[in-house]
Amino acid sequence: MATLELQNISKSFGQAKVLHDIDLAIRDREFVVFVGPSGCGKSTLLRIVAGLEEATQGRIVIGGKDVSRAHPLDRGISMVFQSYALYPHLSVFENIAFPLRVAKLPEAELKRKVGQAAEILQLTDKLQLKPGQLSGGQRQRVAIGRSIVREPRVFLFDEPLSNLDAALRGDMRVELAQLHRKLDATMVYVTHDQVEAMTMADRIVVLNGGRVEQFGTPMELYHHPASKFVAGFIGQPNMNLLPGIVQATDSGGVTVELAGGPTLTLPVEPRGLSAGAPVEVGLRPEDLGLGEGLQMQVRVLERLGGQSITYGAVGPLDKVCAVLPGDAPIREGETISLAINTNACHLFSADGQVSRRLAAPALVA
Repeated sequence: MATLELQNISKSFGQAKVLHDIDLAIRDREFVVFVGPSGCGKSTLLRIVAGLEEATQGRIVIGGKDVSRAHPLDRGISMVFQSYALYPHLSVFENIAFPLRVAKLPEAELKRKVGQAAEILQLTDKLQLKPGQLSGGQRQRVAIGRSIVREPRVFLFDEPLSNLDAALRGDMRVELAQLHRKLDATMVYVTHDQVEAMTMADRIVVLNGGRVEQFGTPMELYHHPASKFVAGFIGQPNMNLLPGIVQATDSGGVTVELAGGPTLTLPVEPRGLSAGAPVEVGLRPEDLGLGEGLQMQVRVLERLGGQSITYGAVGPLDKVCAVLPGDAPIREGETISLAINTNACHLFSADGQVSRRLAAPALVA
């Protein structure tokens, strides 16, 4: 397989700049996911890697070779699109074999490669069927098989699961993760679904407005978001963002009075903050528990067996979420008290940047 480097990539459509100086280094055999809201530039960036769009500025390097001006067929990539793009009149075998027939591969070699791809994708008993006789997941596997037989250096996936129902998306996530391990391949995957990103990626690129907000492992993004945007985008249910005012700063952290809530001292660096500064405290729903702290009026309670997803009002905020035990003794309409784990809180200044956590004190022997 191969490494993939994006060096200072920018893209403009007329006066509109949609990508801004993207620099990324993707390792050999790594599964990287581009994630972000609609219009953030993730599909445009993937199409530039594929050679379907030309960058306004910058270089694409695959396996140490500059392919910025190379034809898509000469880049050593293969792309799986959101639509299956299968030929309905051809069998599964012929759909998978199509790029090999275009390349005029000898029949014996063609059959070997198709058979190998079909075995990996569990399609061996479906090779004589037409696409219309397959389920959505099976059709997506045929599209992936057509990519596998080309033996690319880098696989590109552009929201390949978005046309599937929720249950099938879950199954296909598992299949794609297993496929990555079987092929030991470099893969780049685009999605707007942060659950897909968190469950499949070795590392995630979070894009916002054509810029990279953060690039790191799923748990790095979850526990150490670089900005309010990343914190709010990664994690399900979404992070709670509670407005507050800085009361004091010292070597022990930042003391914040929450609007309609208690005063907390958070173990984070002040980062230019001073008394009176408006801030937001980020609290993940799973870091709240029953106990003294926030007063929440419960409005919606979702009992999911092992968990109770609780939505309610805290002070001026009418939609705060807490993930509580499934058998938590609470009811809709009542007011409950929620304890806050201050060590898990994030502090965001008015510009959306996060304050770094203070280093834990060294143990004295």
